[in-house]
Amino acid sequence: MKNSYALITGASSGIGEEIAKNLAKKGYNLILTARREDLLDKLAQDLRKKYNIDVSVIAKDLSKYETPKEILSFCEKNNYRVDLLVNNAGYGIKTSFHETSLEDEEDFIRVLGTSVIMLTKLFLPKMISNGEGKIMIVSSTAAFAPPSAIQPLYGPIKTFVNRFSDSININYKNKGITSTAVCPGFTVTGFHTASGVQEQMDRVPDFLVFSAKRIADEAVQATLAGKSLCVPTKTYKFLVFMLKILPHTILSFLGKILAPGRYD
Repeated sequence: MKNSYALITGASSGIGEEIAKNLAKKGYNLILTARREDLLDKLAQDLRKKYNIDVSVIAKDLSKYETPKEILSFCEKNNYRVDLLVNNAGYGIKTSFHETSLEDEEDFIRVLGTSVIMLTKLFLPKMISNGEGKIMIVSSTAAFAPPSAIQPLYGPIKTFVNRFSDSININYKNKGITSTAVCPGFTVTGFHTASGVQEQMDRVPDFLVFSAKRIADEAVQATLAGKSLCVPTKTYKFLVFMLKILPHTILSFLGKILAPGRYD
């Protein structure tokens, strides 16, 4: 369909960038959004040239209340039909919880949580009227793990968006809409450096670290198949299974070995 698009938040780097490349290769037209317009423009130019698709860019900050409505307005103004919504944007807070301002915590919750709800709510009615739609929410295996000693809000918010994704499936699957919560483990992106936890990331064993491309490929495949949950790689499928059955005291002990710095 000529005016059918996939909208990807946080598309300027990491998993979001790899999702964009994967969908472009499949022939999807794209709407890319993130804060860094220069990186978005470069990616858009590369994808247009390589795959002969339409790629639009809208540089926006999802920590701002009005941003989701502005993204919807941009799509409506250009007559873009969004059949695939990828809620991928995210980051981590560098400072300890007691040292972080209320404003910074609110921005964090808005980007990782509230914007996911708002964008889904804004684009869902049109998907319902079209009788089809796919939603991807990039979450984390942190949603299943015990609370961490660093970035204490990150895991709880990811648990929340997983449940939100479930609620979309329960209420709208019969209308042709599916939502997929993607829960990767440690992934090679710029996320950890930007979040101030690269030192802890460097101490994670190599067998627990995967490329953003690997994660994106499995995420896209699961979303297009309409799966409700995607835990990329067999390694993390096994670990999530263990997280669900082992007591938290044992998990915290193992966490000190496999994820140094997070449970110290």
